[in-house]
Amino acid sequence: MGLNLSDEDALTKAAEGDRQAFGVLYDRNVGSIYNYIFYRTGNQHDAEDLTARVFYRAMRHITNYNDRGIPFSAWLYRIAHNLVANWHRDNSRRQEVPLDDSQRSKVEAEHPERALLQNEEQQALMRLIARLPEDRQQLLILKFVDHKSNAEVGQIMGRTEGAIKSLYHRTLLAMREDVDEDSNNNFGENGDRLLQFTNIRHISDIM
Repeated sequence: MGLNLSDEDALTKAAEGDRQAFGVLYDRNVGSIYNYIFYRTGNQHDAEDLTARVFYRAMRHITNYNDRGIPFSAWLYRIAHNLVANWHRDNSRRQEVPLDDSQRSKVEAEHPERALLQNEEQQALMRLIARLPEDRQQLLILKFVDHKSNAEVGQIMGRTEGAIKSLYHRTLLAMREDVDEDSNNNFGENGDRLLQFTNIRHISDIM
């Protein structure tokens, strides 16, 4: 059933209590939701726990989803965002960047197409991202970990595509200024490596 079932059909069946259909939705989304949570928490154990809670909550409330004008995946990201925000409040700590080799290897082995932390420069980038406000962290993780378009990010964050482009523009400028001021970073002068990592040679490329 799984491979040939569209998301719409799977949603309809899942809303009727079909757990196998919900399993199809789970399989299609669990990797990206886990990665989003992992890079927001920096903790494998908590990421696994929160991911399970996202899908448990989605399964309990799927009858209320009814295509709210956003894709099912965007709804899942919104649930994940709220749970992560509560997690940060409960733990009274900011995101920590995962640097443990064994932990990073496990993530890369399970989700190789999503693995981001591959060298010291990328680890330094994640430390830089962790210093940003929450909405900017969310934006960059959605774009660079889950490779979402501006339109998709807008659906998840509840903003227009134009607002996302503007926030992205301001975020990259702020990060470049931060890199220029931080003599201990690993990106080199003027943040050139940061722009190379994000595949943006000119800020106008994001518009």
